[in-house]
Order: sequence, then structure tokens, then C-alpha cells
Amino acid sequence: MNDAAAITMDISAILRQLPHRYPFLLVDRVLECVPGKSIRALKNVTINEPFFPGHFPNRPVMPGVLILEALAQAAGILAFKTNNVVPDDKTRFFFVGIDRARFRKPVEPGDQLILHADFQRSMRGIWKYGTRAEVNGAVVCSADMMVAPEAKG
Repeated sequence: MNDAAAITMDISAILRQLPHRYPFLLVDRVLECVPGKSIRALKNVTINEPFFPGHFPNRPVMPGVLILEALAQAAGILAFKTNNVVPDDKTRFFFVGIDRARFRKPVEPGDQLILHADFQRSMRGIWKYGTRAEVNGAVVCSADMMVAPEAKG
């Protein structure tokens, strides 16, 4: 990444950038974001997550769909920053597609998920990102994702 253009975001800045709130906000910090290029963000996974009592009681594992959602939220931040948009009631980006999702290792309480999204292309208002989530440098999930602004009308 180009460090000169990279920005970071704490939770206060993330709350201004994403419409998600507890218990569905899955990005705790943006470590590095280069608008139009890539983002690297952090999700601390704790035993206090609301899904762990039921997934699974004897061996808590973060649901794969929530890992994908965390990646989509990171890609959403990159989309907002790239387009210099702060979301409001009239401006939202939605996760509209996923290809080649792969899960390689369970994510457990105490893990730190590092969320990566790399801008690949934009076509007809849809942005495509290559994403991956890592724990301790090992890829635990990867997918190609598409994000688009909410259709007006």
C-alpha cells in the first residue's frame, strides 16, 4: 500500500462511515485505507459476541456468514472513502454479490481477524473487491465481493 495516501480510522470514525450498529457492526478499527485501492481493518473476536452461545455451545466458532459480512463492511468503508461519501438515510451501499467464497479455518474467541479488501474494478455502478480474512497471518476466509449504491426510484 502507498503509506503516504493511507488513512486510519478509530471506532468513532467507523461509526460515522458505516450505518451498522451493535450487534452487527463487525469492524473495530481501520488499520490502513488507500481510497480507490485497498483497506486493511481489524475485528476483535471475543467470547462476548452475541452469536457464540448458540454457535456452538461446546465449541464457539464465528459463523462464516459473519466473517463474510465483516469483509463486506470493510469493502463498504473502502467504497465510501473512494467515493468521498458519508452515508445518511438517502445514501447507502449494499453487498450485492459474492463469488468463490472459501473457508479454511474456524475463527474462535480471542482471534483477531484482519480484514483485507482490494479494489478490482467498477462497472455500471458496481464495485468488485477481492477480499480475505486472516488470523495470525493465515487466511481463514476469502471471496470476491460486489458492492453497489442503493438504487434510487
